[in-house]
This record gives sequence, structure tokens and C-alpha cells, in this order.
Amino acid sequence: MSEATPHRWAALYPELGTGPVSSEPCVSPEYYAREQEIVFKRTWLMVARDEELPKAGDYKVKRLEVANTSIIVIRGKDGVVRGFHNVCSHRGNTVVTETSHETFGSSKAAILSCRFHGWVYDAKGDLIQVPEEERFYSCFEKKENGLASVRTETWEGFVFINLHADGTQSLLDYLGDYADHMGDFPYSELSQCYSYWTDLNCNWKVGHDAFAEAYHVHTIHAGSFPNTFSSGLANVRLFGPHRSAAVCLSPSAELRPVQTVADGIAGGYAGAHHQGSTLPKSVNPDGMEDFSFELSVIFPNLLLHISEGLWFTHQFWPLSHNSTRWEGKMFYRPPSNNSERWAQQCAQLISRNAWLEDTATMEATQAALQSGAKTEINLQDEEILLRHGYHALQQFMQS
Repeated sequence: MSEATPHRWAALYPELGTGPVSSEPCVSPEYYAREQEIVFKRTWLMVARDEELPKAGDYKVKRLEVANTSIIVIRGKDGVVRGFHNVCSHRGNTVVTETSHETFGSSKAAILSCRFHGWVYDAKGDLIQVPEEERFYSCFEKKENGLASVRTETWEGFVFINLHADGTQSLLDYLGDYADHMGDFPYSELSQCYSYWTDLNCNWKVGHDAFAEAYHVHTIHAGSFPNTFSSGLANVRLFGPHRSAAVCLSPSAELRPVQTVADGIAGGYAGAHHQGSTLPKSVNPDGMEDFSFELSVIFPNLLLHISEGLWFTHQFWPLSHNSTRWEGKMFYRPPSNNSERWAQQCAQLISRNAWLEDTATMEATQAALQSGAKTEINLQDEEILLRHGYHALQQFMQS
């Protein structure tokens, strides 16, 4: 990454301003209530991967506390993935009993049966069987009592749902140029997943923001990635409410000996530089030798990062105005032998430790903001992705 002026991003994106940002969106219960209705019930939300639903009848239930619902996504016999509210049309019980915030299952017949009274639905959401149907009155029609559908579309193997029943904007229209920028990457080939999650006492944006800049790397990650990354970003690009930038290596970056050995076997370190061309053409277009990974955000709550030989996500699901569920997932090519398995596990453990360093800041940030001692957040130029995030949020809230 070449040397640049200290205010380069403000000069490039003057519409975002340079002043402090209000902390109200991070601490106000009233603001959060409006976010639930205006943002999370009206935008496209990523809830699954194609690989999680490989066969007809495979399903996943995703609990969305932010929308007071849970969603079933199920692959039909026609191969199409569809989404439905997890609510039976009889007495409102959940059709699939949830065991956690994510529940998985499979039905060879590609059907779902409510355990309460045995009403059966097919993978298209149609009600196909009602025990003792003859006891219902003449006004009852099976064809009018299927599952409540949810708009469901897929991009690059990512399954998105939109709870706005009257909305018409497609997923591709919503993603805009971001879809081209981050498309054409071998996401499905890098399917070996290491997954972590926890509930944190912080607003979803406080958690989100901790992963959306590199200013903190020299302090927070001095243990896991000492002197590895530059604190500045490169190639910042804004795509409507979405955003993307390159994170680069420090000029004197070196992996630790065990990391060097592991990287030589299987790659998998975002802190290592790899020659290759698996990245989309618009990512690192100038071929920077210090490029590490692309840090991108799909509004509102998904961070998607890609590098040579791996990709990873952070997703923040609001639970209340001051609590959130963080889900972190890292993906590699499935190992072909024990050496590669060891190398991948070594790489993901280092990343896990870095994520623990990140999440360790979030609850303290929330507690301090809630004191009310400070009502504004000061952002420097390299925190441009945060500034854009609050700008995009405000635009949605005012729409």
C-alpha cells in the first residue's frame, strides 16, 4: 500500500462528512425499535449457505429475535431453496422445534410436520395433510392455509431472505455493483467451515464496528498478529449501503515459525501473501504485493472477507438495543490429508484468538457509551467504513 495523505478518504467521499458521529444509535432503545421495523424487517439478510442444504428435504431454521420470528429455509425436490415463517397455520405452534439459534434437519420426503397436531407441509409451503380434516368447518381450505412464505433469493451460494412481504427489490438489485465486485470467487469450493458464536452485551453496531477497520491491529492484535497488518486501508469502494476495502500487510510483516510451516502446507493465513488469481478481477486490481484480504460489508449486518485460499464472515444479529449475537465463520478448501488438516487448524486457531481479542473490546465499549459521559464518536480517516455505515443507516432510517 503506497503512502497517502492523512485525509484521502474524506477527500474521495466528501458526502460522508468529517464530524463526530452520534452515539444514539448504539444506546437508544427507541432507536433500536425503529431499526427493527425499518432496517431488519425490510432489507435482505443472509441466513444460510447452499452447502448447508445439499439435498432435497434438507432444511435450516434460523432464529431472528430482531424480527420476533424464526425462518425455515428448505430445499425442495425441484432444487429450489424457499423460505417460510416457522409458524403452523393451525394453532401457531412452531412447525420445526428449535434446538438453538440455528436448527438443522432433513426430510427424505421433503415435507415438514408440526409435532403438535401433525399438520404436514411440503417444501413449497403447501398444506398437504390435516389429521381429522373432516372435523373442520366448510370455510376451511387447505390451499389457503400453507406456511407464510418469505422472499428468498441466492447469490454466490449465500441464501438471503427478506421479511418485507410487499417489497419488490430483488437481491441482485439490492447488492448492485457489490455483487460484481465480490462475485466470481470459489466460495463453494472452500467449504471446510470452522464456526464460532456467542452472545455479547453490546449493540450490534458496536460489535460490527470492531471488525470494520484496521486502526486497532497494532494494539488489540499485538498478541495474535504482531506487526502483521497495516493500520490503513486501500481501494475503499462504496456500493450504495454496502462497502469494501483492502487490508494490507505491514512492510515488515513476518509469520511466526509455526505459521510459516502451516502456511507452506495449506495456506490459509490472511496475514500471508500468496501469488494467485482466485480473487475477483476488481479485488486488488493493481496487484499490490502487500494485499492481505478484502474486507467488505453487506448492509446491514454481514461482513464478508476474501483472501487467497480462504474466506470468512462475521455476522451480528441484534437481540436488544444493548445485546447481540456474534457469529464468526472461517472457510478453507477441505483438507486432503492429515498435514493439511493440521495446517488449517493451526491457521484457524490463530484467527480464533484474534477474534477473541476483538470481541473482548465490545462489552466495555457498550458499557462506557451507556454511561452518557460521551454522546459522540470521533472517527479518523481510516475508519471510513464505520462512517459510511452510520451514513447508510441514517439514510434508511429517514426513508
